[in-house]
Amino acid sequence: MAPLPGAELVQRPLQLYRYLLRCCQQLPTKGIQEHYKHAVRQSFRVHSDEDNPERIQQIIKRAIEDADWILNKYKKQN
Repeated sequence: MAPLPGAELVQRPLQLYRYLLRCCQQLPTKGIQEHYKHAVRQSFRVHSDEDNPERIQQIIKRAIEDADWILNKYKKQN
């Protein structure tokens, strides 16, 4: 499964945050959705002081790949 539509447009941290929260809505149960929403929020707090543009792009790329993997994992289970 490809990432959600719009993944290729994510360039800034706030766009990534919104994208990841939309990904969480695709998960099968409320409990799983809340778990990953919490993880997204925590990750943003941890990386909030990052100011290196290259590192920010690396984080964005990795987060989109991870979200895609998680969505695929739960789609295969159902």
